[in-house]
Amino acid sequence: MSGGLILLIILAVFILASAVRILKEYERGVIFRLGRMIGARGPGLILIIPIVDRMVKVSLRTIAMDVPPQDVITKDNVSVKVNAVLYFRVMHAEKAIVEVQDYLYATSQLAQTTLRSVLGQFDLDGILSQRDKVNSELQQILDKHTDPWGIKVALVEVKHIDLPEIMKRAIARQAEAERERRAKVIHAEGEFQAAEQLSLAAEKLQKRPASIQLRFLQTLVEVASENNSTTIFPVPIDLLQNYLENKGKS
Repeated sequence: MSGGLILLIILAVFILASAVRILKEYERGVIFRLGRMIGARGPGLILIIPIVDRMVKVSLRTIAMDVPPQDVITKDNVSVKVNAVLYFRVMHAEKAIVEVQDYLYATSQLAQTTLRSVLGQFDLDGILSQRDKVNSELQQILDKHTDPWGIKVALVEVKHIDLPEIMKRAIARQAEAERERRAKVIHAEGEFQAAEQLSLAAEKLQKRPASIQLRFLQTLVEVASENNSTTIFPVPIDLLQNYLENKGKS
């Protein structure tokens, strides 16, 4: 076999290897022929023309991207550091390659600026207590701006809010004051309910004087059972009234 034939065989194998591409289920290949996009292909085995065609792979899987901590000044002029996580995926491989230079970098930068902008519209209490609303607004804005790039933003979650030390102490004092307020309210409600029950009991006892006397005697028995040296009780005149009336008649 001549050297020229061997060279031709090697060249043919090289061209064939360059023409064959295998794409996975979650991958698409955007084909450019002499600089002009002719479409996206895949998954599976695809053939391209060596030298003439160029293929760019795009993954269609959901991407989880960390948004670096951003310095945010809230609506009530509190400076905080906030970071988030962004979940998105490429829906149209052609747009992701043609409409933007680097869709990963562009999405990251857009997420950072949007995070600062949106959180600046909330006060600190709103950011801490309305996470769902903040996340939803971030998702809607990012999805709207990335749609021309063929990207779908599925979810945005604020991960961590780093508060200044002075604000942490203020929030702790506020929480303690709130707990004390609730305890006082509960105690007052208990006193009010007890007073209502005592009032109802007094009304019932007032209708039956004998019940008052029985209650008084019961109290004497309870006190007498205690280890007290001396116990002085005022005796209601009602208990002696019948005795005095009978003595006056005799």
